[in-house]
Formats: sequence, C-alpha cells, structure tokens
Amino acid sequence: MWQKLVNWNTLRNQMLAGFIAVMITVLVCAGAITYNSVSTLLNTKAETQMKQIASQANGRLEAIITQIDTLTLQAVNDVYLQQLFLSSVQGKAPNFSERQSLLKIANHIQAYSGVSNVELYTTDLARMFPLDEQKLTDLVEPNWIEQADKEKGKLVWIGNDPKNPDSVLAIRRINLIDRWFSNGGYLMVRMNRSYFDFQNQLPDTGHRELMLLADSSARPIVSEGETQTSISELMHNDAQQVTLGQKRYILVKQLSEQTNWTLMILYPVSDITEGVSVLRWAIIVSGAIGLFLFIILSFLLSSMITRPILRLMRAMRNTRQGVLTPNLTHSYTAELNDLNMTYNQMVDNINRLIKLVYEKEVIQSRTELQALQAQIDPHFLYNTLEALYWSLQEKDEEELADLVVAMSDLFRYVIGNPNKDEWVSIGQELEHIKRYLSIMSVRFGTRLVWEIDCEDAYNHVNIPKLLIQPLVENAILHGLEGKIGPGLITIRTERSPLELTELRITVSDDGPGMNEQTLQAVQASMEQGGVGTSSGKGKGMAIANVQRRIQLYYPGHPDRYRGLTITSAPQQGTSVSFDIPIGVDAYENSTSDE
Repeated sequence: MWQKLVNWNTLRNQMLAGFIAVMITVLVCAGAITYNSVSTLLNTKAETQMKQIASQANGRLEAIITQIDTLTLQAVNDVYLQQLFLSSVQGKAPNFSERQSLLKIANHIQAYSGVSNVELYTTDLARMFPLDEQKLTDLVEPNWIEQADKEKGKLVWIGNDPKNPDSVLAIRRINLIDRWFSNGGYLMVRMNRSYFDFQNQLPDTGHRELMLLADSSARPIVSEGETQTSISELMHNDAQQVTLGQKRYILVKQLSEQTNWTLMILYPVSDITEGVSVLRWAIIVSGAIGLFLFIILSFLLSSMITRPILRLMRAMRNTRQGVLTPNLTHSYTAELNDLNMTYNQMVDNINRLIKLVYEKEVIQSRTELQALQAQIDPHFLYNTLEALYWSLQEKDEEELADLVVAMSDLFRYVIGNPNKDEWVSIGQELEHIKRYLSIMSVRFGTRLVWEIDCEDAYNHVNIPKLLIQPLVENAILHGLEGKIGPGLITIRTERSPLELTELRITVSDDGPGMNEQTLQAVQASMEQGGVGTSSGKGKGMAIANVQRRIQLYYPGHPDRYRGLTITSAPQQGTSVSFDIPIGVDAYENSTSDE
C-alpha cells in the first residue's frame, strides 16, 4: 500500500510539472497572440485613418478640379468669346480692342480659383490672348493638343509645365455652338503648383504623414524632398508598406478619374509602433507574475484534487467484486463532482445496458421460435388445401377443385418465401390477379367481366409484389358491387405519354363512379394515408398503402409527381393509374415491336 502511495505521489508531481510546462507555453502563446493582435489593431486603425485622410484629400482635389472645369466651361461658352472665335474661323481676324476685351473673361476665371494665367489660341495654334505671337506648340507637346481634340471640349489636365515646374497646365478645346460644335480654338489655364499642396488643410492626426501628387506620367505635382525620386516606384508598388530612405511607411493611394492623377499618403510605421514596445514589456512582466502565482496555486489545488480522486479510485476498485457501485462521496470542487456524477451515470448506464441486452436475448429467442412457427404454418395450410382438392376430385366437384387450386396458388404468392425479396415481374403479378379474379367470379358469376391488356415486352419488368392487386380488389368492391348488371374491370399496361422510358399501369371499372366532391375527399384522405379499399366487407390493402409504397420504391423528381392518379365521374366509372420506370431492355424491345 505504501508503495502505491509513493507511485501516486510521483505521478502527481510529474503531472504537476507537465501541467506547469503546458501553462507556461499557454502564457507565452497568449502573450504572443495578444502582442500580434494589438499590433495588427494599431496598423488597421492607422490604415483606416490614412484612408480617411486620403479620401478627404482626394475630395479636396476633386473640388479644385471641378471648380476649374466649371469656370473654364463657362468661359468657352461665353457669347462674346464664341462670336470672336467664330469670326476668326470664318477668316476675320479680331482687332486689338476685341482681343483686349477677352481680359474680362480671364479675370473672371482668375478671381474665383487658383488660376494664375489664362491663355486663348486659335485653331492654327496662334495666341489670341494675351497679346503676343507665341504658339501653343511652344508651350505644350502636340499630343496634348490631340488629346484635347479627342475629348471634344472636355478639360484635359496636362500636369507640370515642362518649362516652368512651379506651374500646372490644363487645356480645353473651344467648341463653336453656332458651327455644329466644331473646333474654334483652345483655352489653356496655368495654376500655381502650390495651390494643390493642401496638406496643411487636412485634419491634424498628431503624426507627420507625407502627401504626394503625381500626374499620369509619374511626374511630381506635389512632393517632399526624398520622395521626388521615388514617385514612379510608389505608383507601381501594390504593397501596403514601402521603404524610403531607410524608413518604412504605410502607403495609401487614390486615383482621380477626372485628371488621371494619383494621390499618395505615406504614414510612418514608427509612429504606429511607438506604444508596442511598452506593451511588450507589460506582457512580459504580467506573464512572469501570473506564472509565479500559478505555480503556488497549482501546488495548493493539486492536494485538493488528489484526495477526491483517491476516493473515486477506491470506489472503482469495488467493481472488481462483479457489482458496479456508485460513488456517493462529494467534493468541494465542481469538476470532481462532475466526474463523480459522470461515473455514477456510467454505472447506471452499464447496469441498464446489461438489463437491455438480457431482454433483447429473450426477445430474440421468442422471435426465432415465431419464425420457425411461421415456416410451419404455410406448409400446414398448403397440405390442408391439397387434401381438400383431392377430396373434391374424388367427388367430381371439378369447379370447386379448381377454385381450391386457385386459392392455393394465391396463398403461395401472397405468403411466399420469407427468404426472397418482394420484387416480382409484371407477368407474375398479372397471373396472380387472374387467379384472384377467377376466385371472385365464384361470387359475382357473369356479373364480373375482366380484360387484361399487356404487351409481352413488359412482362419481365419488375415491380413490388401486390402493387396492382389491391387496385383490382378496390375496383371490384367499390365499382362492381355498386352497379346493377355486368361490370368490366380493365387492367392495361402501356408506355407513359409523359416519359417514354416509363410504364403506365391503369386499373379501371365502369361502375357508378364518384362526383367531384367525393373524388377530392378520396384524394385528400389518400395523401394523408387514411383511405382504405375495403367497403366494410373485407380487409383489402389500402390505396394509401399502395400510394406510399410507390413513393418509397420509386422516388420522384421535384418537378415530377410520383404516385396514384385517380379520375372518376358519376355513371362513367373510375380509373386509377400510376407510372413506374422501366429498364432499357424493355423499352428497346417495345420500340422494336412497334
């Protein structure tokens, strides 16, 4: 016993050491995850803030561009300017005073925007205003003039002036309204590049972010120091973080659809990670304190856990006696109480399962006896019918003897061999129906007339046993009994008009039929599984049973109904039909016969 306690204490110490090692790993992982989560959160917050700043800056840029676009559009549509340029296109050169009058239009544009200069040119690219002889091609490249013609009056932003880097140029073609909006000349505006440097107008975030603005050719419009040489690289860089001058930045870009310029905001990564180092030390110190407290509490809790476990072990050793006994002791620890409750539930379940297995063995023994009895009873019935048949033969009762033979065959078909499945061919089912009809002829005599129409190609199609016979029985009991005079029962098999690879089986009678209200009630009851085929005189299978068997053996598609279809009308009889899939061989044989 002493040796067992020593082994248990050793095992407890090993478990405690392993548990402490696991907890150290958990604390380290939790600290690392917390550190990474906070770092990611800071980066996400900074990126979100940068996107807001970029959106505000882009909105400011779009406002400036829209203002210039509106003012220049008003200028080129001015009545006086239109008439002057129309006269120039028609070959009448404007005089000095007419050209000088354009100063009012230029002053209007310069008064409401950051435009420093407005220039007007004729279609031959000669300057009309201001008053000198400079050509438009001396200021801009011909491709910008072609771009203005292609835009057909839309303002085209050129970007920095190649000859004056402190200016930004934009050009618009003058469309002559009275000359079918044809080209009448060009208006070019010159703006100070500092007008686009609105970084100081953005909200103060407490950090030094950089704002860059570049045209479509990666030429800087607004830039700062070392970023001028890296604009092209930044525009083609899809990474979220970039390095400039051994300093890392978070990059956010906004593309202007009107100017095709790119606005870039650079946010220093060092500003984001300022508080991460403090967080790192806080995690290390708190983790060390937590580990120290955890080790002390672990030794205290281990002693509180081991005593109830020893009591539980003694209770489990009692099961060696052959009887499972529950542990009735309680502990101050909720986990151990749950363990005791689980053990007690396990004991109860095992005892219940032992009892259940015993009862199943008893039931199985009784079932085997009933199965043996069920195998004896049909043979006793067949032997009795055979003795009755020979007795009637000796008395020359041929008709009754044939009836006994038909009954014997009918019983053999219905009872069958329990080792066989319940699938039969349509030919076998129809033979069984013929025997059934011959027996019913004894009761109804000449009143019962039947007709079976089935092609030989379909005789080998398999169907569940007793799938058609209940419908025939229902037709006789509800169709023939309610009719005065002879009644016709028709069983027909044919290809379904809806699907050539399916077979339609129809059982119909020429009895009294049903009205619409009765038919709907029968169909509703059939879907609910409550329509029987017996009329109070027999115990035939229910139509609802046949409906359910069809749906189980032949699952239908969502867009296709699978089950019984009943049609009936007063004094016109009743017809019940259903469709089943047939094999490929049967389908090909029936097609070749046709």
